[in-house]
Amino acid sequence: MAQVSLDNVCKVFKGDILAVNKINLGIENKEFMVLVGPSGCGKSTTLRMIAGLEDISSGSIYIGNKLVNEVPAKDRDIAMVFQNYALYPHMSVEENMSFGLRLRRMPKQEIAQRVNEAAEILGIKRLFKRKPRELSGGERQRVAVGRAIVRKPTVFLFDEPLSNLDAKMRVQMRTEIHKLHIRLQTTIIYVTHDQVEAMTMGDRIAVMKDGAISQLGDPIDVYDHPRNKFVAGFIGSPPMNFMQGQIIKKEGKLYFDEGKIRVKLVEDMYKKMANYVGLEVIFGIRSENIYDRLFISQAPPENIVKVNCEVFEPIGSEVYLYLNTGRHTFIARVDAHNRPRINQEMDVVFDMSKGHFFDKSTEEAIR
Repeated sequence: MAQVSLDNVCKVFKGDILAVNKINLGIENKEFMVLVGPSGCGKSTTLRMIAGLEDISSGSIYIGNKLVNEVPAKDRDIAMVFQNYALYPHMSVEENMSFGLRLRRMPKQEIAQRVNEAAEILGIKRLFKRKPRELSGGERQRVAVGRAIVRKPTVFLFDEPLSNLDAKMRVQMRTEIHKLHIRLQTTIIYVTHDQVEAMTMGDRIAVMKDGAISQLGDPIDVYDHPRNKFVAGFIGSPPMNFMQGQIIKKEGKLYFDEGKIRVKLVEDMYKKMANYVGLEVIFGIRSENIYDRLFISQAPPENIVKVNCEVFEPIGSEVYLYLNTGRHTFIARVDAHNRPRINQEMDVVFDMSKGHFFDKSTEEAIR
């Protein structure tokens, strides 16, 4: 079994720099866990502590049922794929893939079998005699993954493995790693700053900020129910739109009043927002939940907002509209048929059933 467990794990660097702050995380056998967050949030440091490449300052790390705090990296039965691939430039692809097994003095026949199996899975057998300098970025990445596969570890660790690839190759390799996980049925812990990678690859994602986990859960659940403003703004592309305003009550109905616009809350929100009447809150809405009024036949009048279209950004299958209320700017992601005029007033509709509200002082979601 290849469960990984982190119990109150901390990492403090010299100068009292707290890089990881009391991380508690349980990763199940055969799970694809993604650690995602901005640069400096502690995700790579956490991965390196699991790998044994960084000493932990306090807490405990278990792989399976074994405490590995004092176990050297080479004895943890893990394999790690790095951001820079870390291939030996003077060795061929075949030699790079077999090097770790040769160090362990495994029988030549078994080494050849493992290397050939990994090469078949990754489609790189034709590259066996080439040196790393003769390979493309995607091919180098496949070799690095193959070198990890041949070890048949209980846990795979990936540290931003796709960040050096171009956009098209990233999508391709993302799919390849996902298929690899399904085929090998092993535990994978994957670090990335790219929330699209996190959403598409992970069984669960841990969104990190300032050395701590802000939210842990199923990717869609984290997207639909962010715990705080940071998670709401980090997960999603384009990021969630935020506006600051006041909750007001009028004729028994609750509204969010931004100063220039006013939209009605859905009745399901009345109970949880009752304590915020007359107070400032942060309202969040995703770009796909804002529609052009021209394409909505029965839009509720209370949810129609007059805005100015500042930028029109066609990207093929859809269009990004950069809109301004007079106090706030925000993005709407609409159908490709939308062709509003720049610097002209237009009406958009907010789907308030998909709106989010956050406490202004704590930035925690109002649930």
